[in-house]
Amino acid sequence: MATRVLQRVGSGLKQTKNGLNANGQVTVVIRSLSAFREDSWFKSLFVRKVDPRKDAHSHLLAKKEDNNLYKIQFHNVKPEFFFSFILYMGWCYPCELVGTWNTWYGEQDQAVHLWRYRGGYPALTEVMNKLRQNKVFMDYRKKRGTMLLSRRNQLLLEFSFWNEPVPRPGPNIYELRSYQLRPGTMIEWGNYWARAIDIRQQNQEAVGGFFSQIGSLYTVHHLWAYKDLQSRENIRNAAWQREGWDEVVYYTVPLIQHMESRIMIPMKTSPLK
Repeated sequence: MATRVLQRVGSGLKQTKNGLNANGQVTVVIRSLSAFREDSWFKSLFVRKVDPRKDAHSHLLAKKEDNNLYKIQFHNVKPEFFFSFILYMGWCYPCELVGTWNTWYGEQDQAVHLWRYRGGYPALTEVMNKLRQNKVFMDYRKKRGTMLLSRRNQLLLEFSFWNEPVPRPGPNIYELRSYQLRPGTMIEWGNYWARAIDIRQQNQEAVGGFFSQIGSLYTVHHLWAYKDLQSRENIRNAAWQREGWDEVVYYTVPLIQHMESRIMIPMKTSPLK
């Protein structure tokens, strides 16, 4: 389309130049063409202004007072081994378990684990080195592998405006809402949710908010706790009665490429009950 527009503009300019030459106004035409080339609208088809950003979104959105790195794991278990897999999840990593669940509604026969590494990437490296040298863990990992269909993980940072997830008593159900954002929209997402989280804190349902650093990029995870499905429904409906919530939804939905919701049940070893 841009090519056709430029062809029509060029054709019009050629006709104008020929007409003005017939009247002896060559100098005026040359100046007009020069001004048109320099100042006209079609220059914007080739030149795009970019507002420079002085820092990565991970530095702008993550908490600075601590240096926590999180890992979320998704284990898709062979259906016939799922009960055995849950019983087998007694291994204690040399890092901090935030929560571990099995998916109730969503992708079935799936276990989800969330780990915290206080100290960032050096702490993660230290833990991984220790595990590779631990024969008991390597035997456990080999046995676990026979029960799995697939597994994947992501390394995450936590949003500065969310509370750090801490152990809570139960019984609760947990909802993990995962959003795949359009690349380049993380700052915009953070700006809206920095205000929205106050609206959703009144019932203490907000557990933690994270964004990916390694794995599937521009992914956001929001973790919520509810007493049951009906409580979830009531709390989410009540949010629409609070000023500003409709605006947050209106402006953040266009940022999303894909979204997914899981309802999860805590395992016995989970600090988030």
